[in-house]
Amino acid sequence: MATLEKIRNKAGLLIIVVGVALFAFIIGDFLNSGSTYFRQNHEKIASVDGEVITIQDYQARIDEMSEVYKMQTGNSNLSEEIVTNIRESVFSSMVQEMVLGVTAEKLGLEVSAEELFDMVQGENISPVIRQMPMFLNEVGQFDKIALLNFLKAIDDDHIASYPADQQMQLLQMRNYWLFWEKNIKNQRLEEKYTNLLTKAISANKLEAEDNFKAISETSDIVYAMQNYASIPDSTVQVSKSEVEKLYNQRKEAFKQAESKVLSYISIDIVPSAEDFAKAQADIESLRAEFTASANVADLVNENSDVPYTDAFFSVNSFDEALKEFIATAEVGDVEGPLFADNKYRMFKLVDKAMAPDSVKVSHIMLAGMTDARTAELTDSLIGVLKGGADFGDIAREFSMDQAAQMGGELGWFTEVNALRGISEDFKNAVFSANVNELKTVKTLYGTHIVKVTEKTSNVQKYKVADIEMAVSPSSETYSNLYNNLNQYLSANNTQAKFEEGAQEAGFSLIKDATVTKSDQTLGFLPSSRQVVRWAFETDKGKVSDIFECNDKFIAAVMKGTVPEGYRSVASVTSQLESELRAQKKGEIIAQDLKAKNLTSVSAYAQAMNSKVDSVKFVGFNTSRISGIGVEPKVNAVAFASPQGQVSQPIVGTNGVYVLEVTGKNKDDRAYDEAEQLNTINSANSYRYGFSAIRALVDQASVIDNRIRFY
Repeated sequence: MATLEKIRNKAGLLIIVVGVALFAFIIGDFLNSGSTYFRQNHEKIASVDGEVITIQDYQARIDEMSEVYKMQTGNSNLSEEIVTNIRESVFSSMVQEMVLGVTAEKLGLEVSAEELFDMVQGENISPVIRQMPMFLNEVGQFDKIALLNFLKAIDDDHIASYPADQQMQLLQMRNYWLFWEKNIKNQRLEEKYTNLLTKAISANKLEAEDNFKAISETSDIVYAMQNYASIPDSTVQVSKSEVEKLYNQRKEAFKQAESKVLSYISIDIVPSAEDFAKAQADIESLRAEFTASANVADLVNENSDVPYTDAFFSVNSFDEALKEFIATAEVGDVEGPLFADNKYRMFKLVDKAMAPDSVKVSHIMLAGMTDARTAELTDSLIGVLKGGADFGDIAREFSMDQAAQMGGELGWFTEVNALRGISEDFKNAVFSANVNELKTVKTLYGTHIVKVTEKTSNVQKYKVADIEMAVSPSSETYSNLYNNLNQYLSANNTQAKFEEGAQEAGFSLIKDATVTKSDQTLGFLPSSRQVVRWAFETDKGKVSDIFECNDKFIAAVMKGTVPEGYRSVASVTSQLESELRAQKKGEIIAQDLKAKNLTSVSAYAQAMNSKVDSVKFVGFNTSRISGIGVEPKVNAVAFASPQGQVSQPIVGTNGVYVLEVTGKNKDDRAYDEAEQLNTINSANSYRYGFSAIRALVDQASVIDNRIRFY
């Protein structure tokens, strides 16, 4: 009890001690760079209405879409531009999914498992799936059996029954499918939301009639026009208050993201005269061996930027330089070195022959079995085929690739396509086979039973060795260019010196370039996102180190920040003054013409110091009038005016117009109210639906920190 009493008496002190200990624990964790708080902050790439997008989730989605792109295009090397587009597409999709998900939940909208099943393999399969090439039959129609077979093939139990290398391929196909399944689900949820909104906006009878009239009636006109350039700008005054009034009317159009203002120097990393001389000497030193050697493949592969292709080409496959060479060359002849497009080339005609340019091939690919079982099945199938069985039927049953659904048809191959697309053995097999002859060939993909079903006529073909040496900057040239710029930066490390000394030092300076966080390049400089990132991480007045952006060295100075918000009146005054000046000129011209009380277009043309022109089929919905351009007021007057009546002067965008309708044209089709209502509602559904989703994104609080990572 005495102990308890002491604790009670010291309770205040105890609370302080415990509080300090807890604070020390918390602040210690807070200051620990590996702490939960800091880890979450470092991983936060963006947030949408407070919901975080982590770098892991974002990158996983990028990787997923990249794999899908590779599978669809067959291109495993993605360019910087494609990767950038994928990143932007993924980010837009993630933001849209998040804001739509919250809204859909509030409205009670969802896509059930049963509904998704129906869209991917039920009675109402999504158009996305129906259009996938892998599920189309020989005549290009959707084949549901092919879809169901595919889904069976990517089932977990089915995948587990295959060897490890094929399991990997099947897992890739399953991931590909799951990507599209998820997108179909998101697309359906978006449709439900937009349908909910657009069904509340329906066209009426009057709109249907107006729409039909607008698309079915046009006018032939004659017109005269006086351009605003006919009045000197100096004679038309625009006040500051007029500019400010128009600015306030258009203010939303001048909304801007935060941007940085840079001046920068760009230097091309190009070969020196010494580099060209060395490249020429290198290729000339190979000529004797190139001429004498009977086997040029190794020589080409060791010295050329382009490897040797052991295949025959038709003349249409060659560029102009090679066409000119083979026109007179005999086997063994050598041409070059030639210089063009910053590279040296030397040719040798290795061989020539009369042979088909292309062959059409079908195959049955066997894989995933032991060698003995493969050999046994190969012999069995060849026997069945020689006995009269249909090749396409056998391929559909036994072949282990996607071409099975097409009866094994691979399409047309040239020699180089067969060589590069599959293998040299495959090329040799199909180009040595007779039509309908069966051959067996092994490749990395498996064992193939191949049949050539068609051949083109024989043409003259050539096998050419081509040594290409592009002239590139040597390490010495690279170092000289870098050091020259680096010395300049050391001596001119302030904004004023950086800009003032550039011309004298022989550098090209770009001043006052602006970049935003979302800009992937500085101007049109490739691979310059790194400069944009630097601009948002540095302070005003700082001069950068040297950035290497593809074939350029870039150095920049950060001049300042333009805050997020609206562009200032001063920054858009020139633009607004031009618009106001044109409007005033139009009013002056129109008033002057009205005062003349003219009655014909030709009289107006004379007063305008212009000429009479004509144009046919001007409708209310004509987007661009031939010879006039985009002038909505001219569209409206031409559509509404009766034939033979000269219009009042029309103040347009580029000038003042006067017109007369010389003829009215009307389609023969009958008015169908239901059709017109459906047309309007369909157009509105797309327009309003897109706007509704865009509005959700615009209203959300999106914090984009991607510039810290990419």
